[in-house]
Amino acid sequence: MTIDIQNISKRFGQTQALDNISLKFGQKKIYGLLGNNGAGKSTLLNIITGRYLTDDGILTLDGEPLKDNDKALNQIYMLSEKDYYPETMKVKDAIRWASVFYPDFDEKLALKLTEKFGLPVKKKIPSLSTGYKSIFKIVIALSANTPFLLLDEPVLGLDAGHRDMFYKLLIERYSENPCTIVISTHLIAEVEGLVEHCMIIKDGRIIKDAPCEDLLNRGYSISGPAALIDDYIKGKDIISSSNLGGLKTACLNGAMPNPENLPVGLEAGKMNLQEYFIQLMKEGEVKGNE
Repeated sequence: MTIDIQNISKRFGQTQALDNISLKFGQKKIYGLLGNNGAGKSTLLNIITGRYLTDDGILTLDGEPLKDNDKALNQIYMLSEKDYYPETMKVKDAIRWASVFYPDFDEKLALKLTEKFGLPVKKKIPSLSTGYKSIFKIVIALSANTPFLLLDEPVLGLDAGHRDMFYKLLIERYSENPCTIVISTHLIAEVEGLVEHCMIIKDGRIIKDAPCEDLLNRGYSISGPAALIDDYIKGKDIISSSNLGGLKTACLNGAMPNPENLPVGLEAGKMNLQEYFIQLMKEGEVKGNE
């Protein structure tokens, strides 16, 4: 089962939100849709779920058009930043109604998760704090049991403890009931250990589309005393660098060197996804899909 997106574009007035995007979300994999605020992440997910119409392009699920196709759209659940519930609806009522719209919805799990997160089920949804509104949406999403789960900035307003709980529960649910998960976020460091495939969007265009491991193998980090690092990186292709006291870490393009060939006092390691992402955002020219 695959969501296939071909040459999608979307404009809002003078703003080109999406510019000729093509990509695929395959079966039973965790994707990271990564980009800064305003890059086009939410617009893309809203188009997939039929909440926005495209200006151009085609979207299909296993070859069937997604537009105006309730059967296909019921295979997708999207956690959105926006609230679509009636002002008078309570948490417990929303959980009950979710099982009507999503036949495989696990109501028992949803109620269990409300207890785990301390979510008050008798409260009206609009009266919840920002953090608890996010928790409510997470509870519904984790209980939906659809083949495709789209999570748009899922940890908005959550404290560190609840964010950690969410990520652990997400992996637990994925292990028990594998599906395709798309995590749309600008919090790169927090999802690095979760995502298998990165789709990086900038100014409405997909600039990278590849397994995370492949992207990160294109560079490495080097750390040690600042003076030694400055000497080592002379003439090399530097991605980024940072100082902490007398120590320095630099990220470089290229293959990781053999530890035996490094000067004493320096250590090399894998580049992390956030460092790679920051560098991409600094580049003035988009080099195209990979």
